[in-house]
Amino acid sequence: MITSAEGESELTDGLARLAGSGREAMPDLELLPGSYDLPGARLLDLVQVMDRIRAECPWSGTRTNEELVKYGIEEAYELVEAIEEGDREALLEELGDVLLQVVFHARIAQDDPEHPFSIDDVAGGIVDKLIHRHPHVFGDEAAETPEDVRRHWLRTKAAEKRRDSVTEGVPLGQPSLALTAKLAFRARTAGLDVVLPDGAGIGYELLALAVRAEADGVDPEAALRAAARAYRDAIRAAEASTAR
Repeated sequence: MITSAEGESELTDGLARLAGSGREAMPDLELLPGSYDLPGARLLDLVQVMDRIRAECPWSGTRTNEELVKYGIEEAYELVEAIEEGDREALLEELGDVLLQVVFHARIAQDDPEHPFSIDDVAGGIVDKLIHRHPHVFGDEAAETPEDVRRHWLRTKAAEKRRDSVTEGVPLGQPSLALTAKLAFRARTAGLDVVLPDGAGIGYELLALAVRAEADGVDPEAALRAAARAYRDAIRAAEASTAR
């Protein structure tokens, strides 16, 4: 039985009276809120809007996944900035912009003549992956600590990917500090004793710093961004002082 989002008090009260009287044999009933505001309902709207834009917009209708790459990177960085700045309104907006990139890419992929897939395929894939990698939630395994979860996640991922090296799957195109930290994390969690390459120059010095930061539990990219923001403020202060 479907009710409105606010519920149907007269209906539910009446059913309760009948059930409580003992005079009526009550069937099993399930009340479902027939609401437009069910969790995730607006995601369906987004998919429909994207379908129409793809069909009717001269610009969006001709984009490729390759052409959207730069926008995805920009939106991801704007999301990071909103989080690090603690700006809740910006966080809401930037999450939407990142979500748009996902839906847009999936809609473009739907038109591929050789290997098409849809947003449902994307969502279905990640649902299956999450369930498989969380047996402590959806299965019988136990996990007492976040580290237990992390270890299982890594074991399951390695078995799924069947990789020969812990470095496989680390995108080399990401920012260099993040890349170094990711490689260091993979090596450390695999229990590898890796000697840093011996070289001269600032690159090797930055490499050593990034590896040390990861070992200390510090995200070197985030740390450098925080320092860069402080440097930006210092530049503005110097500009203001010069303008006086």
